[in-house]
Amino acid sequence: MTYKIIGDSCLDLTSELKRDPHFQTVPLILQVGRTTVVDDENFDQKSFIQMMKDTPECPKTACPSPEQFKEAYRCPEENVFVICLSEHLSGTYSSACLGKKLYEEEYGEKNICVLSSDSASAGELNLALYIRDLCEQSVPFQEIEKRAAAYRDDLKTYFVLESLDYLRKNGRLSGLQAFFATTLNIKPVMAGDRGVIVKVDQARGMTKALQRMCDHAVRSVEDTRERVLVIAHCNCPERARFVKEEMEKRGSFRDVVITETAGVATVYANDGGIVIAL
Repeated sequence: MTYKIIGDSCLDLTSELKRDPHFQTVPLILQVGRTTVVDDENFDQKSFIQMMKDTPECPKTACPSPEQFKEAYRCPEENVFVICLSEHLSGTYSSACLGKKLYEEEYGEKNICVLSSDSASAGELNLALYIRDLCEQSVPFQEIEKRAAAYRDDLKTYFVLESLDYLRKNGRLSGLQAFFATTLNIKPVMAGDRGVIVKVDQARGMTKALQRMCDHAVRSVEDTRERVLVIAHCNCPERARFVKEEMEKRGSFRDVVITETAGVATVYANDGGIVIAL
């Protein structure tokens, strides 16, 4: 079968997958003060992090337009799978759905499956890898739709960040959570619950918080041997490797993938953040 996997730019592809023609991302727009950055292949993470540090205003993100998604669907591949940020966190899912409607009105019907990942970053990539494997096995389109939705519903996402400020200022967290994290060096362990961010634990210091995150992640699944673990990091490859080692102490995984955050996840994870999905 011919297929294309399209994500918004919070689908944090590895360097290898960025070169894979089966994958494409539709960029969000990042706003830092008066500077606008397109979250595409030209995104420079280190300079962007510095820009955020140097700018007093909270960075913002804007989802792609329906027209951008419609144009992405104009590809020669017969089967298109679209993976978006949780619809509870972003408008990209609605935009992608409207883009499908616009495409069908103009060009006719096509196999286009639009999924809210109920996650972000590592969660989106984990779901994309699952869909890719089914496509490579030539599983029929409708069956992939069904299996992908079930896989998404069973996917577990956890994260630990150096600072929750940007999540709080953009309305994703309460001020109390951010206060404890920044003033007492308490690092909350956060998780996705049907696309909504919740706190599951906390620890003093980053190392203990990451270990607590690993504890919760492994306990949340019945058998790690059938799981793919995706680790996304924001400018902290050593921390990502530490999490990989800690997870492998606790379970055996079918595969482990480490990737780096692009623009959207960098806005919210900020320098030093870790997101995992399994």
